[in-house]
Amino acid sequence: MITVSIIVPAYNEEKTIIPLLNQVAGQTIEGVKFEVIVVDDGSSDGTLDLLNKAPDLYTKLIVLKKNGGKGKAVQAGIRAASGQYILFQDADLEYNPAEYSALLFPVKEFEACVVIGSRFLSPRYTRVSYFWHKVGNRLITFIFNLLNNTTFTDIYSCYLLYKRELVDPESLTTFGWEQHAEILSKAVRNGSIFYEIPISYHGRSYGEGKKIRGYHIIAVLWTIIVKRIMPRRSLKRRASPEISTRY
Repeated sequence: MITVSIIVPAYNEEKTIIPLLNQVAGQTIEGVKFEVIVVDDGSSDGTLDLLNKAPDLYTKLIVLKKNGGKGKAVQAGIRAASGQYILFQDADLEYNPAEYSALLFPVKEFEACVVIGSRFLSPRYTRVSYFWHKVGNRLITFIFNLLNNTTFTDIYSCYLLYKRELVDPESLTTFGWEQHAEILSKAVRNGSIFYEIPISYHGRSYGEGKKIRGYHIIAVLWTIIVKRIMPRRSLKRRASPEISTRY
């Protein structure tokens, strides 16, 4: 049995959190067991109330008393994970949990230790979005591949699946959007078998709640370079926010 911990960071996602978790709950894959860990990152809307009313939709609920950013939520989720694999799932319905079966295929068939869902490998559909976002994604993917001798096409896809043993959450030193690059850098450095699979994408506009901005690329590129050149570079860690965990 393959065990997968699905990390769902959520901040003010009252419109989508329950529909998303219902979709996650609907996924069944032979030989795979899911652990769903939702991390409420100090939401100020009705997200936490909705989660408290639907305990059957998750395995663990971690509540951060103050908003610490997605990176802190992700780290808290990984700390609480017990699965052999970690899989990230945004709470905003941009990515469809129906893709889980495809993501797990390289694991079941080829013992992959890292799998990325690529939005650029002939997906069934993808919502037309921002031109400069795609340019930025291509740039950071090119730099990552150049430095790590890999051939990924979409390193900043939310759907990153990796063996939990490859990345120690206590070793993470970044907590902004660049944390994804740090996690992937560590997983690739410590792993050996990498795959990509095509996924569909229903991106949001800024008006619909999209949070990432163009200037975030600077920190992402810096992290990719630093984690390759100085892989064990240690930065001062921020204090952890107050956390409560419910099972």
